[in-house]
Amino acid sequence: MSNRTPNHTLNRTLRLLSRSLASLTLTVAIALFAAGNAFAAGAAKPAAGAVAASPAPADPAAYLAALKREMQVKWPRNRIINLHYHGHSVPAGYFKTPVINTLDAYPLASLRLIKTRYPFAQINVINTSIGGEHSVSGAARFKRDVLPHRPDVVFFDYALNDRGLGLARARAAWTTLITEAKAAKIKVILLTPTPDWTVNLADPNNILEQHARQIRALAAEHGVGLVDSLAAFTERVKRGENVRDYLSQINHPNTRGHAVVAELIAKWF
Repeated sequence: MSNRTPNHTLNRTLRLLSRSLASLTLTVAIALFAAGNAFAAGAAKPAAGAVAASPAPADPAAYLAALKREMQVKWPRNRIINLHYHGHSVPAGYFKTPVINTLDAYPLASLRLIKTRYPFAQINVINTSIGGEHSVSGAARFKRDVLPHRPDVVFFDYALNDRGLGLARARAAWTTLITEAKAAKIKVILLTPTPDWTVNLADPNNILEQHARQIRALAAEHGVGLVDSLAAFTERVKRGENVRDYLSQINHPNTRGHAVVAELIAKWF
């Protein structure tokens, strides 16, 4: 006969149950931890066959949305809006050199279009473009010549003259321009080149198209705006138009050519 009392037996049973419960709790905790890690790992990886979203240039409908709201504010609560153009002879307004036709060049031609949509907006067009300049030189003077004007939007147009630099040097200079502008909280819009009548736009690998592809890629990489001037002119050539009808000399647009670019810029507003 056992000498153990009923209370002693009950206590022993409770101890055994407590140990079993503790072991079960630990097992469940380990299982839950493992399941959580597996779920997190699965969530971090795209599903089989899924395609990651490719970077793209800024959305014209959204990129300048806040600025466009400000451009609708009436006096006395409105403020000055600064649109800044930084590039070479084309945005500078050179037509048939040495004539500079500022009023018909695309910076002011686009302003006329924009103002029809924003009659209450006080908009300044600031132009620090220099004839003959390439992007390396433009990047070197960006902080000195552009930032003091505190632009809301800056437009870069250098590809025509960047042909002498080569793609690698041009890419480095454009990257500097973009990153310095973004660091200053300025919205950026990149322009692909306007035509040169010595370049065959029907050739998909012509030198201007090579620079245009690089500019498109930079716009996507940095999430900034893109005005694809070259694509617009190439499309006209494919339709059978003569590119010379849009040029005042070998690589300077005439009024009609500038109007093409102005319309593309105005679509951002």
